[in-house]
Amino acid sequence: MNPDGTMNILLLGSGGREAAMAWKMLQSPLLGHLYIAPGNGGTTACGTNLPIDPCDAEAVDKAVTEHSIDMVVGGSEAPLVAGLRDKLLERAAMRGDKLLFVGPGADGAALEGSKDFAKRFMGRHNIPTARHLTVTKTNVDEGRAFLHSLKAPYVLKADGLAAGKGVLIIDNLDEAIAALDTMLDGQFGAASASVVIEQFLKGIECSVFVLTDGSGNYRVLPVAKDYKRIGEGDTGLNTGGMGAVSPVPFADETFMQKVTERIIEPTLSGLRQEGIDYRGFIFLGLINCDGDPYVIEYNVRMGDPETETVMTRIVSDFVEALRGAASGNLEGCDMTIDPRTAVGVMAVSGGYPGSYAKGKEMTIGTMSGDIHVFHAGTKEAEGKLLSWGGRVIDVVALADDIPSAAAKAYDALLQISFEGMYFRRDIGKDLL
Repeated sequence: MNPDGTMNILLLGSGGREAAMAWKMLQSPLLGHLYIAPGNGGTTACGTNLPIDPCDAEAVDKAVTEHSIDMVVGGSEAPLVAGLRDKLLERAAMRGDKLLFVGPGADGAALEGSKDFAKRFMGRHNIPTARHLTVTKTNVDEGRAFLHSLKAPYVLKADGLAAGKGVLIIDNLDEAIAALDTMLDGQFGAASASVVIEQFLKGIECSVFVLTDGSGNYRVLPVAKDYKRIGEGDTGLNTGGMGAVSPVPFADETFMQKVTERIIEPTLSGLRQEGIDYRGFIFLGLINCDGDPYVIEYNVRMGDPETETVMTRIVSDFVEALRGAASGNLEGCDMTIDPRTAVGVMAVSGGYPGSYAKGKEMTIGTMSGDIHVFHAGTKEAEGKLLSWGGRVIDVVALADDIPSAAAKAYDALLQISFEGMYFRRDIGKDLL
C-alpha cells in the first residue's frame, strides 16, 4: 500500500476487455499506479505496459516485487487455469508480503479449464444445463450412441482450453460422428483428448457476470449479450466477438430472479461446499429457453467484448469492488449501474477470423463524452498507431435505448480508419 493509501495494481491481459477494465480502474481514487501486462496500444493512456507473458509466473512475480504491486487482476483465463494465483500468493507469503489477487486458483479455474469438470459440478449441485456425455477414446462407442440419441444440431466441445475454437455445432449426424473421431485424434491438441457432447439448446444467449469474495457475498454486474459470428444476421464463422449490448431486454427482473436462485447461489454454495476459495469473476454463459435460464458454460474471468459495454455502465468504484472480492469482504461495496444502454461494435481486420494483415496505420478522430474507444488489437510503434490483431478496436456508445446507442456507435466508427477495416452493421437489431 502506498503512503497515501492508494494501491498499485497489475492487470494481466492485452485485449479490449483489459483496455476497458484499465479505463474503469483509472477513475478510482484508490488507484496508485496501474501496470498492464502486456497491454496494447490503447492501455498506455491508463498506465504502464509491461512486456510480460501473463502465463510466465516467474516474470509476473518479478514485476510484483519490482513495482510494489498490491493487487493483481487476472484478465484472461490461461494464467488462471495454470494456477497463477496459487503460485503468486505462495511466493508473496514466503516473502512476508500481503498480495491481493482477483481470480480463482487452479481448483476454481477448472470451471473453465475443463468442460467435463464444469458439467460434473453442475450435476452435483443441480444447476440447469444441457444433457451431455464426456467421451474419450475409451468410450467412443458410447459417444456415438449418445449422438444417435440426440436431435440435430449436434454440439461437440473440446474439454480443455482451445483459444475459443474448441466448439463445433454440426447439423449432420454422420459428420458429427466423424468430427468426434477427429477431435479425439488431436484436432485441438491435448484440449480435445476428452470431448463433451451436448444436447443443443434453442434460445437466446446472454452473459451474466458475478463478482464474488469467496465467503458468500457477491455482486451481479450488468448483463450483456455478445455477437460471435463474423457476418450480419449471425452468419459465417465464429469470432472472438463482433460487438455487444447491455442491458439485455429479456433479462428482466423475473428472469434474473431465476438466474439468482437456480444458478448463481447454487454455484457459489457449491464452490464453498467443495472447499474452493473462489475470489473473482464468474462469467455465466446462459441461454434463455422459453423464459428459463440454462448454463451453456462457465468462464472464470470477464467476457470480451461484453466487458467493454459493462464497464461503461458501472458508476461505482470498480477498484473498491475488486479489492473487496480479493480480500474476502465484498460486504458494503456498492455496485451502482447506469440505467442507459451501451452498444459496442468491434472493428476487425479484413480477412478475420481467417488470415489477415496487421501493421496497418490507424487514425482515430475526436469522440464525444458518451463514446468510448477501447483498443483490442493495436500497437504503438515509432509514434504511429498500428492494427496488430484480428479484433482491432471496439467503439461503445451510451444512449437511452438500443437504436440510439447503436446509431451513435456507428457514427463514431466513421471517425476511425485503417486499411481493410470491417464491422457488422446489425449489432443489437435482433433485440428490438
